Amino acid sequence: MSTPSSHKLGRLQRTYDSRIPHMSALLAGKTPPAPPPSRDWTKGMPANLGMMLNDSLGDCTCAAFYHALQVWSFNTSGQPVTQPDPDVEKLYIDACGYNPKAGGEGPGGNEQSVLTYILKKGAPSGPKGATTQKITAFVEVDPRQVDDVKRTINDCGVAYIGFNVPESIDPATMAPPAVWTYEPKKAKPVGGHAVVLAGYDDAGARVISWGMYYTMTWEFFAHFVDEVYAIADPDWFNAKGTSPAGLTPAELTNQMKALQGS
Repeated sequence: MSTPSSHKLGRLQRTYDSRIPHMSALLAGKTPPAPPPSRDWTKGMPANLGMMLNDSLGDCTCAAFYHALQVWSFNTSGQPVTQPDPDVEKLYIDACGYNPKAGGEGPGGNEQSVLTYILKKGAPSGPKGATTQKITAFVEVDPRQVDDVKRTINDCGVAYIGFNVPESIDPATMAPPAVWTYEPKKAKPVGGHAVVLAGYDDAGARVISWGMYYTMTWEFFAHFVDEVYAIADPDWFNAKGTSPAGLTPAELTNQMKALQGS
């Protein structure tokens, strides 16, 4: 097992941008079907998905996106595509301002800024980051609407989330437990973290973090998660036909116009 010091955090405090569409607005006047009672998009995936440098850098906002790519590629092509660590570092440099020459964990990252960068510029992929992978759109989801969170996972493969890490799973003092539960006496926040949720059931959500799988109970989720995003990946839509709020790629692109600056 990894030592506690090999699990870093790095999510900065969440921000609010009115140009980012919200799921509640997209679903206004609609009655979407109830999400399935359970879903697990990680079934059959490798046991270890790789740290994505989050053992030495505070790049969790970038690492989480590359874990999302693994989930999308596995469920659309049968093979998880894992981008090399230099690509992850390049995204951390470009989207978060990390300076490798300065050393240390770097500045951390803001989830909305990272997703906006990937929307506009794309995440480095392939050898030496020669190509980029863009997303079609991303939509904010209210963490209090658990059915919308479940729909996001079901329809988009993952929910990209940010939360305040409590003392009960502080990676600076312990190896993170397999199940993250709410412990009132150990609820003091010690930092912020970004992960993806790639499955759920009545007990909680399936977490990918630090290259491994964990369970976040819904009680833990309710107390600590303060931002959730549904991401529209073009390959996922082409293979599965599902997307945030059921919108078409053209409709989602239109929703992104304000953020794109057009």
